[in-house]
Formats: sequence, C-alpha cells, structure tokens
Amino acid sequence: MVPHLVTALTGPINELEQRLLDAMPAIERWFRLEWMEHTPPFYSSVDVRNAGFKLAPVATNLFPDGWNNLAPSMLPLAVQAAMAAIEKICPEARNLLVVPQNDVRNSFYLSNLAQLRRIFHMAGLNVRIGSISPDLKKTMTIALPDGDSIDVEPVVRTKGRLGVKHFDPCTILLNNDLAAGIPGILEDLHEQYLLPPLHAGWSTRRNSKHMKCFEEVAKRFGKLTGVDSWLINPLFEKCGSVDFSSSAGAQTLAAAVDAAFVRVKKKYKEYGIKERPFVVVKADNSANGMGVMTVRDVKELDTLRLKAVARFNDALAGTVHDVIVQEGVLTHERMNDAVAEPVVYLMDRYVVGGFYRVHAERGEDENLNAPGSRYVPLAFAESTHLPQPGMRPGASAPNRFYMYGVIARLAMLAASYELEATDPEAENYA
Repeated sequence: MVPHLVTALTGPINELEQRLLDAMPAIERWFRLEWMEHTPPFYSSVDVRNAGFKLAPVATNLFPDGWNNLAPSMLPLAVQAAMAAIEKICPEARNLLVVPQNDVRNSFYLSNLAQLRRIFHMAGLNVRIGSISPDLKKTMTIALPDGDSIDVEPVVRTKGRLGVKHFDPCTILLNNDLAAGIPGILEDLHEQYLLPPLHAGWSTRRNSKHMKCFEEVAKRFGKLTGVDSWLINPLFEKCGSVDFSSSAGAQTLAAAVDAAFVRVKKKYKEYGIKERPFVVVKADNSANGMGVMTVRDVKELDTLRLKAVARFNDALAGTVHDVIVQEGVLTHERMNDAVAEPVVYLMDRYVVGGFYRVHAERGEDENLNAPGSRYVPLAFAESTHLPQPGMRPGASAPNRFYMYGVIARLAMLAASYELEATDPEAENYA
C-alpha cells in the first residue's frame, strides 16, 4: 500500500529526493566507511516525518517492539540482517534469550515477541523468552490472536549467567527499554553478550544527546550531498530540569520554547514556507509517545503547562524532570484520509521494513504515537535498496522509501555515535 502524498509532485521534498538519488553511490560508500569505524545498534526503529519541505527523524527507539507490524514479505530481509548481526557478535551462537518488558499481557506486544522469536529461529538460533519480572514465578503459556502461542519463562541467574531452566544462552536480547532503571540481575554477566548494552536504556539515555549526535551526522551528510542539513534535521533546545507546577519552571520552559521558535521561524522565512511552525515539548529520557506536548504559540504555554502537569506525571510516573523542546515536523502523508507517518525498522546496518503509524483523530502537527493509532505495513515490496533512477521525483514509491531508509540510517548512525559517547567502559566517557 502506497501513501497519498499531499506534496507528491511538487515542492522541495522532490528536490531532496532527486539529490539523494543522484548522490546514491557516494551515500552508500559513505555509510559503508562509517560502519567500518562505528558499530550500529543491534536493532532500532525510527519515526520519520515528511512535511513536504522537510524530511526528518523525530524519534529513535533502540528497543523496538512492533515487529509483528512488518509486512510478511520483509521477513527474509530481517532474517538475513539477524544472521549478519549475530555473526559479528558471536559466530558460534546457538542459544538466544529474549528479555521482554515486564508487563507482557498485551496481545500485540506478545505478537511482537513471537515475530522476534521467528526471525532469530530462522537465523539459526534456539530462542526462549525469559522475563525478569519478579512477579513471574512459573512459565506462562499465552495464546496469540493468530492461533500461535508463546511461552514466557522466569529467568534464572546462576554463577553470573542469565538464562531460563535448562537453557544457557550466549546472547541476551533486550526488548525492555529499562525506563524504570537497570535491575541488578542484568549487571555483571559472565561471558554473555547483552544486546543492546545497558547504557542504551532510558534510565541513562537522553534524547538531547541523541539529537546532538544527529545534528553532527546531518551536517556531515549535508556536506556530502550538498543539502542544507536543516532539511533533514529537527532543531532542538535542551530545557533541562523543569518543574511544570512552578513559576520558575514556566519561565525556563517559555525561554526554551521562544528560542526554538526564533530559530525555526528564521528557516521558514529563508525557504518561504507558509505553514505555521510549531514545537514539541517532551521528556528527555523517554521515547514514549505519552506526555508529548505540541506548542503552536508561546502564549499557549500557561494553559498547556497546567494540563501537562498531570499528563507528564501520569504518563511517566512522576520521573520526568528533564525535557527538551524539539522543532515540530508536519506530516503531509495520509492513509485513507487519516494522518500517517512512516516508522522504519533496522537491524544491524540494514533497513528491514517498516509501517505507517496512522491516527484518524490526530492532526498533521500532533503526536501520532498515542492510543487509537493503528499500523499499516510500508510498501517495501520492491526493497529500499533498489531505487529507480530516472523516475520523476515524487512519482516512485521505491525512490520515496529509499529516501526514508537513508534518513533512518542517519538516525541509526547518530545512535551509534551516542552509544559510543556514553559507554561507561570507554575512556572518553563523560
């Protein structure tokens, strides 16, 4: 299924598409050289927004769920990528333990685990699902909507190794974002590979660090392709610690929002963009769509701030103190008249598919990662790695999806920079 692009045949996005297609050999070589120097995250997903004049990532998740939303035709790509990723880390790997979120009652999330199990089983691994939830005392077998079932087993730690009963894995795949903190049971493991590393979890990770790294990547990519990096990079302001209920917090937030608007409006004026700019206030330590606040005018802040007090505290259990202000990126894509945004899935350094997040009750300047959203597999049938040179910009789905894949890979590269910079075992860790 191909989206209805409001800006399908006109506008700056087509010029950007053409530039990326023209530079394709240089782009692929550049990525290849980057991956010789940097290690990609084991897997990731990237929310991308197409504003018609700008195409940018707005969130990068290093513990992606939703693998069950990918088109079945993408399974071979995912399996090949899984083989490549595992081969680099542990070529002799035989057993893989997947550690899920503690709450596994959601059938959609369980279907995601079943798909991950399927991918790695087809990649040549024995796969078990082991929960670190202290509430799980015995194996739980759960039926899935498609007729399949999944066993979730309590983990067992023995002699510094993590596994489940009668199963000793060499590799442990986290599908738990560690937002509540790093449990001791995952620390100091003996001769086991833990993927992603613990410092990729939201107990230590920060959106502001990722966006700073992406800014660096976007500037370098812009020089390579002759593209203004702003066309692929959402500007941001780090707001720091904010008490939404206090006047001092209100002033801090207002100053950051105002600074962001000044920068965004300057770029809109430079490009003659008539759309109304907006910014997004969100937690610095979460990719969770809950608690995101869209601001269209600084004057709205007082009213929005009071609403946000309850929203942020409820959504993130009162843990949010650090927030960022991010340039809002419109989404001009539609799926059956509902607002949509592409989410691209990656494993190792490869694009393996994606889907549209669709929300019929949200506007083009609002967060779509919210209750009521649904998912439609991306039309990657002709592969993101096989664009069609010579086609008119905006007229070819493979070309448009190639462009999405490039932007997602830039975000993945930024994540690799981020993880290197925040590695507690690295000498330059700060």
